[in-house]
This record gives sequence, C-alpha cells and structure tokens, in this order.
Amino acid sequence: MAESSSSAPAIEIRGLAKRYRLQWKRRLLRALDDLDLTVRPGEVFGLLGPNGSGKSTTLKLILGLIRPSEGEARIFGHRAGSIAARRRLGFLPENPYFYRFLRGDETLRFYGRLSGLGGAALERRIDELIDLVGLSASRDRPLSSYSKGMLQRVGLAQALLHDPDLILLDEPTAGVDPLGAHEIKALIVRLKERGKTIVFSSHLLEEVEAVADRVAILHLGRKILEGPLDEFLKVPGKTAITVQGLPEAAHAEIAEVLRRHGGTEVAFAPSRLSLEQLFIRKIQEEPRP
Repeated sequence: MAESSSSAPAIEIRGLAKRYRLQWKRRLLRALDDLDLTVRPGEVFGLLGPNGSGKSTTLKLILGLIRPSEGEARIFGHRAGSIAARRRLGFLPENPYFYRFLRGDETLRFYGRLSGLGGAALERRIDELIDLVGLSASRDRPLSSYSKGMLQRVGLAQALLHDPDLILLDEPTAGVDPLGAHEIKALIVRLKERGKTIVFSSHLLEEVEAVADRVAILHLGRKILEGPLDEFLKVPGKTAITVQGLPEAAHAEIAEVLRRHGGTEVAFAPSRLSLEQLFIRKIQEEPRP
C-alpha cells in the first residue's frame, strides 16, 4: 500500500494479530487473530464484543500504543502509530484521567498546547468545543465538581482539539446516566454531519443501533461479523407495516379496512431484529473454547 492517499480508507486493517506469551503457562494468548477490517471516511462504525473479545486490543493497535504480532493497520493510508497517522485521529479512553483541580477551559488549554496549538486560535477552538459539548455554563468550574457525563464531554472536547478526521471512542457512555448518554449520542451524530469518521466500542447495543452505520462483532479475538446494520437486522420473509393514526383494535382488519379506520402515511419495510438480538445470536452460534 502507498504511504498515504486522499482516497484511502479511514482505517484499513489486514491480517492484524496480537499474541502475548504467558510465561507461567508456557503458551501464547491470542488477544487478536487475523483481523481484516475497513472503516470508510465519514461513517460511524461500532466495534462490539463481550469482555475479552479483542476490542481494546484493536483500538490500541490502531492508536499505535502496542505493536502487532502480525499484519498491519493504516490510518488514511499512514501506518498506525506514525506521526502522520496520529495527526489524523483523536481518542477518548473509557476512563480518561484529568487533573481535577483544573477548570474545564484550563483542561482544554493544557491539552491544546500539548497538541501544538496556542494563542488566539486555541482560545477560539476552546470556545467552539465547549459550546459543542454543552459545557458553556460549567467551563469555569473545577473538574472535581463535574459529573461522569460532564467529564466524558470534556474528554470528547479534548479528542477534538486538533480537529482530527478520525475519532476513536472507547465506551463513551460507560457510567453515564441516560440523559448524558443521549447527549453523547447526539454529539456523535453532529460530528458525522461535520464529515468526521467515528469508531466507538460499546456494551450498550441500543445506543450502537441508534447511531452506527456499520458494525463489527469480535469474539475471542476473531471477527465474526462485519457490515451495514440495515442488512443484518432484516428478518427474511417478514414485513413490518407502520401506520399513523390507526387504532390498535383495527390491527386484525388492516388489509380490508385500512382506509375506513383512517390510517395514513403507511410504510412497508422488512421486519428487523434488534442489534441486541443479532449480537446475542451471533455469540451463541460461536463454538465454546
């Protein structure tokens, strides 16, 4: 592959593997095994799997925090871990650590300077991001007074400071209340509208279903499914009918008396599984180790 390309995938992973030697057992632990994965620019991609499936290992390999045993990962054509790749991505870990005596705006100023930003441009960027993540009323409060959801939003603002094209989010709604989780999902949608590529892992499958264009499911270090949600969640041979204004009592008579009962805006679509149902089914189909 070329070192970089304007038409390159946001993430391209080929034959990626990570093994750890367990000295006390004299064997290898396969944390990730022969992973192929492609994330297109501008999409929201959900990385799913139970604990120990390889999600965190995959993110660390994409970030260049660990080196692969085999294969490679590239970010917009650049080798993962290279300076060129790191310039294109931002990262929010599951449990970000901040200096809790700093205020919200001070925290972003600190990380902005680490990213090489400064002066009036940094101050404008801080103002823009604080408004984007909804912390304008709390920017001058110390982080020690922030809720979990507020800290996650500060972390998201930190990941966006240098205006990256690719944003990696590790369990962005973990420990966040439903309202905070809803706000973070809305932020993901807004970032997509701005042309950003977002890859996030989550155990909350309803949230993934609400925002992801495509998903991959990992299990025991292997990919068992990858593709668009709309295709995976369809149930062959079944059709759902959505009708606005039709009373429940008339359901059994829909075919004959739809107009008489005032039904409007009728839509026909394939019946769908929920993402949770798909996830559990695929995991249960896999052979146990």
